[in-house]
Amino acid sequence: MTRIDLNSDLGESFGRYTIGNDDQVLDLITAANVACGFHAGDPNVMVQTVALAEAKGVAIGAHPGFPDLGGFGRRKLDMAPAEVKNMVTYQVSALMGFTKDHRLHHVKPHGALYNAAAKDLALARAICEGVAQVDDQLPLYGLAGSQLLVAAKEVGLPAYSEVFADRGYQADGSLVPRSQPNAVLTDPLAVAERALSMVQTQSVTAVTGETVPLKVDTICVHGDNQAALALVDQLRQTFTANGITIQAC
Repeated sequence: MTRIDLNSDLGESFGRYTIGNDDQVLDLITAANVACGFHAGDPNVMVQTVALAEAKGVAIGAHPGFPDLGGFGRRKLDMAPAEVKNMVTYQVSALMGFTKDHRLHHVKPHGALYNAAAKDLALARAICEGVAQVDDQLPLYGLAGSQLLVAAKEVGLPAYSEVFADRGYQADGSLVPRSQPNAVLTDPLAVAERALSMVQTQSVTAVTGETVPLKVDTICVHGDNQAALALVDQLRQTFTANGITIQAC
């Protein structure tokens, strides 16, 4: 039986600003990556999102990012590995403190931090060391085929290979930059059919036409995608109709 974890980046509201439909998306996913206050979120949003996820039986993961509220964590900052390690430890610990049993299901870096670590082994290792400082058995979600998964293995963290339902892929397996066409996908039926193919074939078609092999453990829809709720709803329907069980890693 094929199983797939369906995750979403949530808890990204901040102060007076509300982003996404977290309460409704949480009814449809199996794992939530909750912002930890650096790229988005704040203590009130964090505690509210954790409480909602716990009430709905959704696995909770920390979603640490660069300290970049103005850029939503999507601008790469020049930070030394030791700074990155400490930054990740800080954010993961903060979110963990809001959970009932002070435990998390996983950690998934956000935005520019995630994408940079996909290619930079030193940065990826710093992230993994920051996670291990909190809990050396805490699983990591990393881009399929990335250096982040290599670093997790080196550091000794469990790791799951992540793909994106709502993002375009380049021929090297990296995501299409958001500044380019076809970076963000919003059509529910098209996204669901593509995601189904990714799970069934363990591959994706790049925007330039190449077939890119991918190991698929968990599949993500971004919570700030304007179509997020429709996307996760259609994904559930499509997976279920094709005999795929939706279950947290």
